[in-house]
Amino acid sequence: MKSIRPPLAPTPTKAPTGITGFDEITGGGLPRGRTTLLVGGPGSGKTILSLQFLAHGAQDCKEPGIFVAFEEASTRIVANADSFGWDLAGLLREKKLFFLDAQPKSDLVQSGDFDLGGMLAALEAQTKNMGARRIVFDALDVVLALLPDPAAKRREIYRLHEWLLARELTGIITAKAGGDEASVIQQPFGFMQFMVDCAVILNHSVALGVSHRNLRVQKYRGSGFDENESPFLIGNSGLVVDVARTRVHVDAKVSNERVSSGVERLDTMLGGGYYRGASILITGFSGTAKTTLSAAFAEAACQRGEHTLFVSFDSDYNEVIRNLASVGIGLDRYVKNGCLSMISARSIAGSAESYLVRIKTLAQEHDARCLVIDPVSTWYKSGNDTTAQSVADRLIDWSKSEGITLVCTSLLDEMSNRSESNSPLQISTLADTWIHLNYLVQAGERNRGLSIVKSRGTAHSNQVRELILSDAGVTLADTYTAGGEVLMGTLRWEKERAERVATEAAEAAAKLKRVRLDAEEAELEVRLKSLQTELVAKQVEKALLVRSTQSHEGELSRGRTQMKELRGADATTPAPEVKQP
Repeated sequence: MKSIRPPLAPTPTKAPTGITGFDEITGGGLPRGRTTLLVGGPGSGKTILSLQFLAHGAQDCKEPGIFVAFEEASTRIVANADSFGWDLAGLLREKKLFFLDAQPKSDLVQSGDFDLGGMLAALEAQTKNMGARRIVFDALDVVLALLPDPAAKRREIYRLHEWLLARELTGIITAKAGGDEASVIQQPFGFMQFMVDCAVILNHSVALGVSHRNLRVQKYRGSGFDENESPFLIGNSGLVVDVARTRVHVDAKVSNERVSSGVERLDTMLGGGYYRGASILITGFSGTAKTTLSAAFAEAACQRGEHTLFVSFDSDYNEVIRNLASVGIGLDRYVKNGCLSMISARSIAGSAESYLVRIKTLAQEHDARCLVIDPVSTWYKSGNDTTAQSVADRLIDWSKSEGITLVCTSLLDEMSNRSESNSPLQISTLADTWIHLNYLVQAGERNRGLSIVKSRGTAHSNQVRELILSDAGVTLADTYTAGGEVLMGTLRWEKERAERVATEAAEAAAKLKRVRLDAEEAELEVRLKSLQTELVAKQVEKALLVRSTQSHEGELSRGRTQMKELRGADATTPAPEVKQP
């Protein structure tokens, strides 16, 4: 038996808002031809979101819009929005945008006898005249407050809602609310949340003296959406919503390409450098050269011609450039040619979410391939721990999804004896490479040590190296151990000097011994030559003796022969026998 499934509701088409991040949360924008309710307290950004929605529709989507202002005059709204660069005045001249001032008069408050019929009739004509496809009713609650009873309020809300649906306009209704969602529902017109197709809650709160803005899509009929709260920022171009890794970026490409850390010997320790698109965490106490090491990476990136963003929370960027020049790192020329953008984060006010949104915006504007944040632990002071941790996690997710190589430094509190694994922000588990810098106190001096705690996907050195800063730049010394202890600084110099003196003394003794052996060898050679000469003399004397003996014997033989001849003896006649008497 086949199961019978109920027919699925048609998925509404989306009207993009042009708000960075918001369209990703909603899967494309607000429901086209339907009504959206924006609820929020004062300063939460309801009007700005609505104006940005209309401006984007008129400029980029060829959808003219109407803004109905119940609370503030249109001239003031246009003037206030001029700083965002939307050119509302130009859109008004081109009749792509229309503002209707519908602020209630004082006599209406006294009589209380009115409805929205006349206004809707005027809007009907204006809609047909300009071909409007988007409309905003800003601060509808101001008008609803003039109605005598809840039934009248409900009647006018339904009248407005049906009017919007009949003309298939993509509408936004804004209404005021308290600081939490409970107060929204308890309001007399809270039923609108059940009536509309999409409802968005905007919050603006202060925690520990730091301002926080966030929004949440409460409902969206016929479409999936991100149900979690998302922080947003009111920036130079309007609202910017910070979202976690989106579906498009979940399967980010993984690169095997290596990029230099800016320190040759550190590249060797890492097996060739950092991975492209990796996240690198550099931790250490104050003064351990965290900024210097991250700046060396930034300089190496600029030398490769890669746009780099350097965000400093500690000092003005001009001071950073000056200080780094003392260790051979010259960033000034890269700032001048536009390859490096340096931002002093002290000029960024607000929460950790504000920092993240602004940094992401600046990185996208600069088309950065490398990003340095020094130190990221500052976010710990910009709100509660949970918020700061969430922001740091989203920073790493975002950098990976964009293929940006991220280097963050984190300051450890030396006075509280905080261990390296207990840093203010627990992002060490997410970082691909973790480099720890510390001090080694020996012989009354501090020396900087560097060690690689982890580096995913690559072999790396487990040795502690001395980090040396000089006019020539940044380098790492070879590991030097004595008696099972790593020596640095003066102790190392003294030990090396003692070994050098001992080596020189050993070489001098060896040289003296070689001279003495050479003399003895020469003496033996002289004696050997003398003996060889004496041997040759003896051999000559012996030869002369042999020749003399042989010559004497030859002379005797010849003498006998001559004697025989003189006696007349015939050599062939036998001698006469001599008879014995």
